[in-house]
Amino acid sequence: MGDQTIVGLPVAVEGAGTIGPNSVTQLGNSVAAILGNDARETLFRMAGLEGLLLCPPENMIDESIPNALFRALWQIFPETASDMAAEAGRRTADYVIENRIPRFVQMIMRVAPRYLSAQMLMQAIRKNAWTFVGSGHCQIATQGRLLITISDNPLVMPDCVWHAAVFERLFERLVANGTTVNHTDYCSGNTPVCRFEIRLPTS
Repeated sequence: MGDQTIVGLPVAVEGAGTIGPNSVTQLGNSVAAILGNDARETLFRMAGLEGLLLCPPENMIDESIPNALFRALWQIFPETASDMAAEAGRRTADYVIENRIPRFVQMIMRVAPRYLSAQMLMQAIRKNAWTFVGSGHCQIATQGRLLITISDNPLVMPDCVWHAAVFERLFERLVANGTTVNHTDYCSGNTPVCRFEIRLPTS
């Protein structure tokens, strides 16, 4: 990933990796839900991606596409960008739960001891990281603290709210209500990783 930035967000190298289409479709849905359809159209047009409103992506897409949308989001709607990015992350997690995780697995995770469900979800996140880290790399730690680390994150944004919201919603719905995700390290020139600490409720 290059050093060039636009409003503090790194510019992805085109063709360097792919990410799931929900990073685009759920952002559009979130903008429309919060600010209206006109705002969604403005966002996609300013990012040069208005064609995706007519033909939403259904397969993996180049990471430069959601990168461009999130950068445009902060440029056009700086006051509400974090809220809309977080809502897009929650909607993405909801889609994954409804369409990608078998019902019987969800049932097992919800009734199993909390520590076991957390371990299962962490392993699933690691195994499916290719859908949300693009050209980056994902590692997990489950001993002591629950940590998710993404190096060379292609979707860096303030507080990395999209990834944090995805992880938090997954844990809230599948492991324990009241789970929080803290973005403890920011992927930048001096710190090449984003790190997320998952904190389960104590009671």
